[in-house]
Amino acid sequence: MTGRSVPTVVVVTIADGSTSTALLTDQYELTMLAAALADGSAHRRCTFEVFARRLPHGRRYGVVAGTGRLLAALAEFRFGEPELAIVAKFLDPAAVEWLRDYRFSGDIDGYREGELYFPGSPILTVRGTFAECVLLETLALSIYNHDSAIAAAAARMVSAAGGRRMIEMGSRRTHELAAPAASRAAYLAGLDATSNLEAVRSFGVPGSGTSAHAFTLLHSGSDGEHEAEAFRSQIATLGIGTTLLVDTFDIARGVSTAIEVAGPELGGVRIDSGDLGVMARQVREQLDALGAVRTKIVVSGDLDEYAIAALRAEPVDVYGVGTALVTGSGAPTAGMVYKLVEVDGVPVAKRSSHKESRGGTKRAVRLVRRTGTLVEEIVYPDSGQRPEPNGYEVRDLQTPLVRKGEVVPDLPSLHDSRELVARGLISLPWEGLKLSAGEPAIPTTFLT
Repeated sequence: MTGRSVPTVVVVTIADGSTSTALLTDQYELTMLAAALADGSAHRRCTFEVFARRLPHGRRYGVVAGTGRLLAALAEFRFGEPELAIVAKFLDPAAVEWLRDYRFSGDIDGYREGELYFPGSPILTVRGTFAECVLLETLALSIYNHDSAIAAAAARMVSAAGGRRMIEMGSRRTHELAAPAASRAAYLAGLDATSNLEAVRSFGVPGSGTSAHAFTLLHSGSDGEHEAEAFRSQIATLGIGTTLLVDTFDIARGVSTAIEVAGPELGGVRIDSGDLGVMARQVREQLDALGAVRTKIVVSGDLDEYAIAALRAEPVDVYGVGTALVTGSGAPTAGMVYKLVEVDGVPVAKRSSHKESRGGTKRAVRLVRRTGTLVEEIVYPDSGQRPEPNGYEVRDLQTPLVRKGEVVPDLPSLHDSRELVARGLISLPWEGLKLSAGEPAIPTTFLT
């Protein structure tokens, strides 16, 4: 996982067994294609950009996530016979035949996966003909909007946790095909492990998991509850380092039973209900009194960044996060758009109220103090002069991702991107890490 590798993608069997990603799109992209092929405009050279006009309410930064998944999906964006049979129902024969040979042959630049972004940041720049670029809109946005939303929520939780271990366990609270992508985005943003095994297989995210209340209840009988039997069975299978769920019946009794069965070297106990702060304090005192001073306390149960921050002063060792994380903790989409900004070298822009765009292909740099603290993001025309440092370090933000339709070699690995997120969070001004609503952590200046 520390090396550089070809992007991986969850292989999704769609309907008739196809693994093509070509139909993960909106129909209007194909009808636009057909019209452009008919009137001759399909082959005009264009630039599309992905950006967010604004950050979700309460957010002061975003995290770019999904780049690796997009590049992997791009390789599978092909129209085979099953896909052509679907689009032939509403497209003319000429458009269908054009799709039969479709291969993206343009260039893509973008912010590195794991980079922070702000309003207006040109996160992705797609160049090619109108026909080949317009088809990628929904694919790009569905991946970036989902993964970046999860990554931003995860990054806020990581900051709130203050270095304590965190496990993603939200698979049961999201779509089954979205779950591994959410796990990947959470790991990218700094979580330590996931309970989702598809994420372990597809992306190499470390896995973690022990048992649920059902396992404890399984050992009940007509003569009552047998919590000790359940704990004994789990330890026999998973070892003394396992984490026992102690709140199925009574927490204090559960902790006592856990140490009685496992001894003071038990790896951990998990609390999933009640007032977690109060329970954590009581459990820590009880564990210490029983000699289990190294037994860790894991808490879970509808935690978000605010609940995690409220537990900072409590003796919690590990957080298990689920529902809030995989739903973006109040911001389930990053609000990114995919807009045409240049046609045959001529800037074009949308002027609709509150949905405006800035014309022309752009580049971006970030000004950084000598201490490493971010100061400002500057977006400037691709044909313009790179901004002067004026006493700051100037960092280029975009990097080549695809050239002539081929993914560039030696792109950063998921581990590399994870480290980039960690460095980015450290580089934010302290106001940027606040959980309260406010302005973006740094301003963005647009040069013309």
